[in-house]
Amino acid sequence: MLKGARLLDIENGTIVTPGEVLVQGERILEAGAKVSHSPGAEIIELGDVTLMPGLIDAHIHLFLHPGAEDLQTVEESVPQRTIMATLAAKADLMAGFTAERDMGTEGAGSADSAVRDAINDGLIPGPRLPISGNAIDILGGHEDANNFNPAQHVLSNATYANSAEQLVVVIREQEKEGADFIKIYETGKDSLISGRLSTPFQYTEGQLAAAVAEAARTGRHVAVHATGEPGALFAVQAGVASVDHAYQLSDETMRIMREKKIPAVPTFAIGEYFAEHAASPAASEREGKLQQLHAQEFKKQLAASVPMAVGSDVGPFPHGTQAREFELMVQYGMSPVAVLQADLINGAKLLGWQGQIGALKPGYFADVIAVPGDPTRDIGVLKHVSFVMKGGVVYRK
Repeated sequence: MLKGARLLDIENGTIVTPGEVLVQGERILEAGAKVSHSPGAEIIELGDVTLMPGLIDAHIHLFLHPGAEDLQTVEESVPQRTIMATLAAKADLMAGFTAERDMGTEGAGSADSAVRDAINDGLIPGPRLPISGNAIDILGGHEDANNFNPAQHVLSNATYANSAEQLVVVIREQEKEGADFIKIYETGKDSLISGRLSTPFQYTEGQLAAAVAEAARTGRHVAVHATGEPGALFAVQAGVASVDHAYQLSDETMRIMREKKIPAVPTFAIGEYFAEHAASPAASEREGKLQQLHAQEFKKQLAASVPMAVGSDVGPFPHGTQAREFELMVQYGMSPVAVLQADLINGAKLLGWQGQIGALKPGYFADVIAVPGDPTRDIGVLKHVSFVMKGGVVYRK
């Protein structure tokens, strides 16, 4: 049994005092201010902390680390990157992220399936991990090796599909290799023109609809990298599961997302990191302006009742530090409770584990973390996780 000073009731957005969680095996038996337990139960006294469900990051890249993204995918071997991915998975878990969605290996193929399976088999520590394998892109698209000498034939960081028919073939190949869902790049390269985001689309609505239908045939979904229009509109019309980044969305896109309950995953933390670690002052200024635009548009999305999930795009910035995303979502307009619910309730749905993770309730997985203070008042306490349990196993104490 876990005992703390407080417990987060995520569905009501309130704090219960004190907090107790009774665990048996990998599941929660009971949670609340006081739970019944046998005299011989092990009691873990955690002191003046808030017990809460393990955090969810709906947009990560285990196979990336800080540095030149395009160079690391070329210079580092897949075995080397896989070893580093296992270290990244451990760092995220120790920071309290007990479930994450890996949004593409960036050129390492289906190697993330091996990391997921090793975690599931108890061979290495890491979060619950639905994976997409290599993401999908068009020739010359957002993740193609566009800045290298064409004569060198540098490989794309994603898998090519240039038509609806090719999308179906690639999706079937990725499913064969173990992908839990499909990641598609729908927009890019981004530029700001007179204060508006300009970003070419990569697939038409019809092509994306073919991808969504093929993924759904085997019970999978499609998530898209989509920063703006018209690509984001094509994606939501096609029925994707999430719109990741979502810098600037049209009124029609926001309406459809609200009606279809398609969440945006803003990824503010990566934008802040890029602005602060740009290669030149000009690049820093560009990234800063893009972040400002995103923050302004985020307020419009909130006013339009667009659903939100929490994803940081961690990888290009250090794994284990992505709780900064929560602070930025509050800074740009959400309440701490709304961000927590976006993370734990909407995140659980997006990862396909609704009713299994994201709350401290009987029957749920015993994914429990402890933080100082009250996260419903100060979201920054999520950066100071002191205890991590996943599936009834203590990883940090």
